[in-house]
Amino acid sequence: MGDTWSAAQLAQIVDADDLQVSPLRTDGTTYGTPTWIWCVAVDDELYVRAYNGPSSRWYAAATARPQGRIHAAGEVFDVTFDPAPAALADAIDDAYRTKYAGSPYLRPMISARARAAGVRIVPRPGPAVRSEIPGPGRQALGRVGGQLTDEQLNDKER
Repeated sequence: MGDTWSAAQLAQIVDADDLQVSPLRTDGTTYGTPTWIWCVAVDDELYVRAYNGPSSRWYAAATARPQGRIHAAGEVFDVTFDPAPAALADAIDDAYRTKYAGSPYLRPMISARARAAGVRIVPRPGPAVRSEIPGPGRQALGRVGGQLTDEQLNDKER
């Protein structure tokens, strides 16, 4: 995996509709609690928006420290969070309208507030890792390069 998604990866992520973002925390080593968010593809790129706009916690973390992970389609990917180009805002709106037509949450996701918090998710080099659910009620918390300890799992659940 390089700095673009393969067509198969992008389709798998968008079709699964289970994407969770985990920006790095300020310590630069710990990933934030995975946050579920809608995703769309535009021009062969992966985009998300913060429902609550720029004040969303995950968005603030992703803009302060743009490295992180996503959990999607049963895998964990190391990624970079880049601002979505303003020139694509209408195309991203259209992708949300197509994918999420009929949802009561669509209008907020194409609002000026959410448009101001658009993010392009770019894969970083390295393999994806199969995400495993470590126990009942726990979110997928796969790790590249090692397993989470019980203490880390408990911290993630707080």
